[in-house]
Amino acid sequence: MTTLRAFTCDDLFRFNNINLDPLTETYGIPFYLQYLAHWPEYFIVAEAPGGELMGYSATALMLCMFTVMGKAEGSVAREEWHGHVTALSVAPEFRRLGLAAKLMELLEEISEKKGGFFVDLFVRVSNQVAVNMYKQLGYSVYRTVLEYYSASSGEPDEDAYDMRKALSRDTEKKSVIPLPHPVRPEDIE
Repeated sequence: MTTLRAFTCDDLFRFNNINLDPLTETYGIPFYLQYLAHWPEYFIVAEAPGGELMGYSATALMLCMFTVMGKAEGSVAREEWHGHVTALSVAPEFRRLGLAAKLMELLEEISEKKGGFFVDLFVRVSNQVAVNMYKQLGYSVYRTVLEYYSASSGEPDEDAYDMRKALSRDTEKKSVIPLPHPVRPEDIE
């Protein structure tokens, strides 16, 4: 049985197969440590029954790993206090099993308990598999952020969708009313 638990510092040395996936945004160790220190309740990992992180093949068993990393941010006074999904990653061989949906559900529950108005995330416009998954989970495109993702190898930068899902505190669903025009990364608070 898969176990969901809090991410620990030791896990930083055990999830490379996930971080090296081309669809996963990667960060430096100080970035992960900052999240772990400030928002530990938003940093969740799954473990296989033998204790290995899921996604690794340490024995004859095929194991998989998935993580979700988020934070709480924004202003309560302006009704912008919310949960933010910084990273959601599932090992390629274990996608389409509902693992990402379960992690998103946990992050949404934490955001509800913290009094958030909504949960948001950024996703590459080209990642239609992820965009469709988030739509199935109740997220909608709030705005397009131009050139949000830096490109490599001389490619142009890529746009992102800022997708949102209103939580129960946003009774009028103001947080998910789409903006009529795209924004630039420097325009995001």
